[in-house]
Amino acid sequence: MKITITGSLGHIGEPLAKTLIENGHQLTIISSNPERKKSITAMGAKAIIGNLADVNLLIESFKGADSVFTMVPPNNYFDQDLDLIAYYKRLGEAYAKGILEANIKRVVNLSTIGGHLDKENGILRGAHNVEQTLNVLPSQVSITHMRPTSFYYNLYGYMETIKSDGTIYANYGSSPIPWVSPKDIAKAVAEELTNLDSKRTVRYVVSEELTGEETAQILGNAIGKPNLKWEIVSDEAIASSLKSIGMNPEIAKGLSEMYAALQSGHLAEDYIKNKPKIMGEVKLRDFAEEFNTVYENNR
Repeated sequence: MKITITGSLGHIGEPLAKTLIENGHQLTIISSNPERKKSITAMGAKAIIGNLADVNLLIESFKGADSVFTMVPPNNYFDQDLDLIAYYKRLGEAYAKGILEANIKRVVNLSTIGGHLDKENGILRGAHNVEQTLNVLPSQVSITHMRPTSFYYNLYGYMETIKSDGTIYANYGSSPIPWVSPKDIAKAVAEELTNLDSKRTVRYVVSEELTGEETAQILGNAIGKPNLKWEIVSDEAIASSLKSIGMNPEIAKGLSEMYAALQSGHLAEDYIKNKPKIMGEVKLRDFAEEFNTVYENNR
């Protein structure tokens, strides 16, 4: 099959690309970073370097593909001028135009848990808007919206307070947190990209469910801090803490709202109704080994 993926060789893109190439598929990877071209071609894929908001570039990159993977790459949350929702809107509209003009019939779109909500989901409203934009495409375009849960690697954001206080401060975690590994997401995306029979569907991806306390225990044991604590604080405290380290105030507010919705159960209501029967293979104990390496290297 001929497959085009966006998002370069990130946490999901790299294992996804390796899987697809190993299975004999002809792969095109779009990246905005010219330095990625060498790595992409070395893998055996075709590299296209450019801006994902460039509709003409998308059309040329998508043409002839049997399926396309769309995602909105991470942006700089510390950019004071970043309008994150507008950024998602811009890329979502570009993807829709590119898919339509290139006559693509199979799309796998990276969304998120909470993607069913049009409000009270914080920064995830951008992903919801992309879903809605793509859903307006003609019915003959088969779309699967992938909705992964909370990424393990978000735990890196608590590194400093783990070091200084032996504590993870969060406004969620009293009930099970649905964690996920990018490797498990990549595996699920690869399955969907090579399934041309699907129609309009949503697929959740989760690796393991753990409370904050259980998460801290596993992580703490891996880094030699068996007494590592998970302390639940107010939404305001989280937003204030994020602003204090220089994060864009609107994004800090959006992150706090997102996690508050996870704590209340609002964010995960659709996930709970449509939970996968089988969880991913990568557990927190596996990720904790990677976390420990980074932790030791940043003492």
